[in-house]
Amino acid sequence: MPLRTYSKTKLVKFKKSIEAKLNDVAHEMDDIRDTLDTNTRGNSSLSQDAVYSVHMADAGTDSYEREKGFHFMNRESDYHKSLTKALERIEDGSFGVCNICEGLIPEERMLEVPNATKCVQCKEKEKLNLA
Repeated sequence: MPLRTYSKTKLVKFKKSIEAKLNDVAHEMDDIRDTLDTNTRGNSSLSQDAVYSVHMADAGTDSYEREKGFHFMNRESDYHKSLTKALERIEDGSFGVCNICEGLIPEERMLEVPNATKCVQCKEKEKLNLA
């Protein structure tokens, strides 16, 4: 168990911040879902009968836009999961503690990147393959 953890007051602050981010992500996912539904339903290029009546470039653009929408949806879904895990770490007392050095991750980093599990120094070492 790490020697240092955030105070209950700060953990409440982090929890509120994470819950607000989760709410924002949920709204983003709803917007993306609505856009994907609209593009799928309202697009004649998706109809099998109309495939040959649509210009190939238009069909390609439509396909690209759908693919981009699914990519954004996956990214938002992954972020939602990581924020949910951050809430779990608040509950189990491991929030804000570096997985590598077990030091306390600075508050500023945890507010900006609440799903962080490593301090900046350990993350940089990891990226440079020094860890």
